[in-house]
Amino acid sequence: MIQELLILGLLKERPKHGYEIKKEIKKVLGPFAGLETKSIYYPLRTLQKNKFLKRKIGKVGRRPEKYIYSLTLAGRRRFEELLNKNFLIIQRPFLNVDLSLFFLPHADKSVILRRLKSRLRGLERIERWEEKMFKKLKDDEDKYHLFAIIDHNLKLIKAEIAFISEFIKYLEKKISS
Repeated sequence: MIQELLILGLLKERPKHGYEIKKEIKKVLGPFAGLETKSIYYPLRTLQKNKFLKRKIGKVGRRPEKYIYSLTLAGRRRFEELLNKNFLIIQRPFLNVDLSLFFLPHADKSVILRRLKSRLRGLERIERWEEKMFKKLKDDEDKYHLFAIIDHNLKLIKAEIAFISEFIKYLEKKISS
């Protein structure tokens, strides 16, 4: 559902070729939403088969021909349906660190402590980037949607930093006792 919503949403802006969609997912949405896709052509074929997309052959200058994808009326409706449905889906966030925490009794606590401190430094770098983007987008009326993503992510990062910081202190006490 997420990949379908993503592709249909990008095509809602204007028709695009497959590589352009993949590039936008990686370079435009990736930094804001942490999204990426490995294969773009299989989902495009599936969306076309389901009559949500149409494709035509396009050529620009001397470049090779490319398939240009655009939304059908059914695709526009499907986008609206998925977008509205996605606002109502509530899933428990999954953070990869939770899996490691589950197996913590089987790990060397001093190694885990070093890894958590490294994770904390990485999270703090992300937090600085998010704060910079927050300030940059805060007053840009045209980018309110990106501001909302940054604001949301910044709050999540701050919560993760607080948790990891507290857990490091707990683990340090556990090791020293």
